[in-house]
Amino acid sequence: MSQQDLFYNKILKDLEDGKLLLPTLPEVALKVREVVDDPDATAVQLADIIVTDPALSARLLKVANSPLYRGRVPIESIHMAVPRLGLTMVRNIVTSLMMEQMFKATNKRLEKRLKTLWEHSTKVSAQSQVLASKLPKMNTDEAMLAGLIHSIGTLPILMQAQDEPGLLENPQRLDQIIDNLYPRIGAAILRKWEFPQSLVEVAAEHKNLNRNSGPSGPDLVDVVQVAYLQSLFDTEKALDPLTLNKVISFEKVGADTGLTVYEIDENSEEYLEALALFNIKP
Repeated sequence: MSQQDLFYNKILKDLEDGKLLLPTLPEVALKVREVVDDPDATAVQLADIIVTDPALSARLLKVANSPLYRGRVPIESIHMAVPRLGLTMVRNIVTSLMMEQMFKATNKRLEKRLKTLWEHSTKVSAQSQVLASKLPKMNTDEAMLAGLIHSIGTLPILMQAQDEPGLLENPQRLDQIIDNLYPRIGAAILRKWEFPQSLVEVAAEHKNLNRNSGPSGPDLVDVVQVAYLQSLFDTEKALDPLTLNKVISFEKVGADTGLTVYEIDENSEEYLEALALFNIKP
């Protein structure tokens, strides 16, 4: 058995045995989640936590005043933003904004990979937001977070790969291991974080091309799956048109299998605005 196969099997066994080291949410995001989960919590309590982090406060205000979320009156403070947006929406947005911290490299060898992974995740997130904004009963804040976490399972694989001589220098083999494992690991991470089942399913099922969410309207997995597949256009991982035409989520979301959100004129400005929330350019 090759070294790569041993690594693959170890990751899989550690995951099944509950021994795989999984990332944890940043402290502020955890505090926000605790408050929102408290049925007696108030908007003032939540705002008081957020204002302790000036950088987060500034970014949340930027989101609150973006085209996807703003109302008729500009939001000028966190204590104004929280009741206007609602506790659940603020929790999703804060979690999304804090997620970037987890993609910071502590090792130069991983820096490029983590940067590429973060940029790809933000683009799937932005496309998910725009798609969700066109669908009834679909929250753009949930879609933003769902797009960001769709490939979160890649993180522990990369961290483990640091300790395997030669694996980081064999990108083709490492990519194969990641592709095979990251959905399962991502679902395990989100369960550990006690995320809603709808988000766990996004991590687990967004690559399942045979998935059918049923007779009801599209769900989060449909939205993220379309955004994910669109993000592969013009890359070596792009699927052929015949395969894409069989993916039910495109029909359910009402998306064109041959166009990305960015390529559709009426949606491109919203996509750019959504990317700007993470300081990313297309």
